Amino acid sequence: RKTDRKAKITIFEEGKYPQYSKCGLPYAISGIIPKIHNLIEFNEEWFKKQKIDLFLNTNVEKIDIENKIVHAKKQDQVIQKSFTDLIICTGSKPFIPPIENINCDGVFVVRTIDDAEKIQNYAKKSKTATIVGAGFIGLEIADNLYKMNLKITIVEALPSILATNLDQDIAKILSDKISSDIKIYTNTFMIKVKSFNNCIKSVTIKDKTTSEEKVIQTDMLIIATGTRPQVLLAEKIGCKIGKTGGIVVNERSETNIKNVYAVGDCTEYVNFVNNKPILVGLGSIVVRQAIAAGTNAADGNYKLPKGFLLTFTSNLFDLELAGVGLTSSFLEKDTYIMGKYSGFSLPEYYPGGKPITVKVITDINGKILGAQAVGDKAAQRIDTFACAI
Repeated sequence: RKTDRKAKITIFEEGKYPQYSKCGLPYAISGIIPKIHNLIEFNEEWFKKQKIDLFLNTNVEKIDIENKIVHAKKQDQVIQKSFTDLIICTGSKPFIPPIENINCDGVFVVRTIDDAEKIQNYAKKSKTATIVGAGFIGLEIADNLYKMNLKITIVEALPSILATNLDQDIAKILSDKISSDIKIYTNTFMIKVKSFNNCIKSVTIKDKTTSEEKVIQTDMLIIATGTRPQVLLAEKIGCKIGKTGGIVVNERSETNIKNVYAVGDCTEYVNFVNNKPILVGLGSIVVRQAIAAGTNAADGNYKLPKGFLLTFTSNLFDLELAGVGLTSSFLEKDTYIMGKYSGFSLPEYYPGGKPITVKVITDINGKILGAQAVGDKAAQRIDTFACAI
């Protein structure tokens, strides 16, 4: 709309809400954000003022790419909309691991406002919760349910928490901090849910190394084992799907089909550090892609950087974490150098300093490949490293 004030713009949205922040869902569950609906950033009235036609609760059933027509359905209403440019923003869907008897009451995923409301209501009448997956979403949910006074268990299949974001020694700083309050099982699968009257009562977990099984009593189970790109519509019209499973896009957010763009969790772009394909999963990056796609679809000219850094930050259990670039698990042995320092955020002689650990990874010539920080003002340190990269 900023590029072309007269363009006809239509949005088809499968859900019942206009744009809202998924990042805030865990904090709305615990009540840190007072109302879940406060997460809605642009309401329907905003779209009307921008002269954008927004169709909620609408399912796109088919894209006729040859005649440039979108076929959609809203309840019994059939909608056909012609287009000159198409932008696909179908996002991703939660990945559900093969856990026996998972379809019972008290089992949840975290993806939508409706999911958050269900978890919040169920948590209010629960005493214990188990989370499968120790990535950022899983740990943020654990943190917020812990703030609601639930007893928390975390089950992670990989050897450490936040395994794709932090090196094991850095992640250990967080796990050591919370291990007295929260039970964490790493290198462990969840294999079965046991229910009574269709309500979850316990879960069975299995150690990957010893094959030992253990039963954990729980009132609710949160599945936070990552997502998979939703690319079916794009695939049907011939969009190229990359090695990661996302739609391949260039620096203009264009797919391989002329006048068809793609944005967000459904797309694959390039990691700036190693030039390898990555799935786009961070809101800050999605916004940049959307600016590119929107501008270029309206005959503007906007290019993204040659790759993304995937800079992240979070605050878990009152500990600030941040990182940028690659971790050592993505690098081959003998191709990198690591340095780590633990100290305080202020000089020793000045009172009020708080602990911080910073780890830097470079290639053998000293070129920065990544950095991680845990502790006071970790994000500020990582911003500097992101700039340096």
